[in-house]
Amino acid sequence: MERAIAHMDLDTFFVSCERLQEPKLNGIPVIIGGGDRGVVASCSYEARHFGVRSAMPIKMALRLCPEAKVIRGDYERYSKFSKEVTEIIQEKVPVLEKASIDEFYMDLSGMDKFFGCYQWTKEIADSVTKNTGLPISFALSTNKTVSKIGTGESKPVGRLEIPVQNIQPFLNPLSVRKIPMVGDVTFQLLSRVGIRTIQTLAEMPVLVLQQMIGKNGNELWKKANGIDLTPVVPYSERKSLSSEHTFTNDTMDIFELKRLISHMAESLAYQLRQEKWLTSTVVLKIRYANFDTETKQCKISYTSIDHTLARVALDLFEKLYTRRMRLRLVGLRFTNLVHGTYQMNLFEDSEELMNLYQAMDRMKNRFGKNALGRASGFELVC
Repeated sequence: MERAIAHMDLDTFFVSCERLQEPKLNGIPVIIGGGDRGVVASCSYEARHFGVRSAMPIKMALRLCPEAKVIRGDYERYSKFSKEVTEIIQEKVPVLEKASIDEFYMDLSGMDKFFGCYQWTKEIADSVTKNTGLPISFALSTNKTVSKIGTGESKPVGRLEIPVQNIQPFLNPLSVRKIPMVGDVTFQLLSRVGIRTIQTLAEMPVLVLQQMIGKNGNELWKKANGIDLTPVVPYSERKSLSSEHTFTNDTMDIFELKRLISHMAESLAYQLRQEKWLTSTVVLKIRYANFDTETKQCKISYTSIDHTLARVALDLFEKLYTRRMRLRLVGLRFTNLVHGTYQMNLFEDSEELMNLYQAMDRMKNRFGKNALGRASGFELVC
């Protein structure tokens, strides 16, 4: 049976949410992002017309489009809208994967026998807009890669079907940048040898690609040829992420306790980013030598950034550890999770900080999560 995989993406999601709250924003350039040193988290199509793009420094964006309305953003509101959209889609499809706060995959294989996959997908998109007021685009094809690329090409408010016989003609003229796994480094490497379109990439020998970019060469060649067997993973909300450490010998060494908490925060934050979660609640637990257990929590803006979470965790420790008694256990938990990536922290952080975390995560992905970290979280050996 030929697969039918739909990809849906809420158009300029953050901007659309703000426009529902403030209709005067309709039709004007809008930028969602942090302060003067922050970067663009999202922008309207009117702003994009002037060259504004996500992850661009706010100052540069305003030089390009000085008339733009800059809004700091409200992730809690966006999460609420995302949950509403998820519930609408979830009721209507057999298998749903929530890839991010505004992006969804659906496996509709076999449903063409009953109703027609394209018509079914269109009615789901129409239902989302009717019930929430949010514009949404979709593409339908035989796999996740082609459908995702199709959605991007169909925006705004796109409705696109790419049957198997049209996949290669659709992909061939597009830039290799359109393939989801191609980042700036890979694009520059391919460009230097004249590979700029998907057709050129698809016609390259696999072994040559593997020699150029390593083990991902084969996967990249498959995607360029419209081949992707990745399944749609059923969606389920993770409730929390946590870590606990029980000491071999009870301790009241403040330096060691703080080092451990910093390390826990960094490790859990990395896991959040890998699994594409953000947290809004930090919970610290301590257990004294007499087994008395105490916890304290703090509500924060949604984030997955090490330094923010470590600072909150250490503040909780200062407030919680009030007895001069040895501890036998320390635990840290991040809860109230929502889907999103560390790029959503653009509301708070600067371009330099975002680039730092991207570089750190690349190093950890390559050499292991303990290969790189903050000095405060490492155990010093003299």
